[in-house]
Amino acid sequence: MHEYLKIALWLIAAYLIGSLPFGFIIGKFRGVDVRTVGSKNIGATNVYRTVGKSWGLLAFLLDFLKGLIPTLLCRQLEGMGDLAVFVGLSCVIGHTLTVFMKFKGGKGVATAFGMLMVLSPLPALAAFGVFAVTVWLSHYISLGSCLAALSLGVGIWFCTDVLSLKIMMSLLAFFVIWKHRSNIERLIRGCENKIY
Repeated sequence: MHEYLKIALWLIAAYLIGSLPFGFIIGKFRGVDVRTVGSKNIGATNVYRTVGKSWGLLAFLLDFLKGLIPTLLCRQLEGMGDLAVFVGLSCVIGHTLTVFMKFKGGKGVATAFGMLMVLSPLPALAAFGVFAVTVWLSHYISLGSCLAALSLGVGIWFCTDVLSLKIMMSLLAFFVIWKHRSNIERLIRGCENKIY
């Protein structure tokens, strides 16, 4: 029973940390409700476009740390096992389905990147490379995010022996792409917003 309670506490704490809506908070601090402007998303990309570049980068960093810090703490205290994977995943779920915003949140890219830098940094850095090159060439953050998620979902199978991590990252990659479905529709129609 004690073991199950410890696991539950880890997962609940990770979810609540992941749920902290930093993009929304930064927007409010600057007098902007990001839920009503741009893409109406509370993630770093919408903050970048509607509040300012430096504020968007700050939102990205904070969302990144939401995934990195709880996962790192769990790995250091509990070891590199399934619990660390699920703690990281709970952070991402918290970000995308935050309890503080009626279960509406961001798209999970920055938080997932933070989690992966702890659990499997090589595919995380490779996915970030795909993201950076795609955004540089196309100026579409959404396209970069989807291609990075796709490369991660495939690449993770060649970079780790932890089966739970392989499965969770593949599912997470699918979830991130699914969260971008409206962006994909706009990309197809040719009316998606560029970063500049």
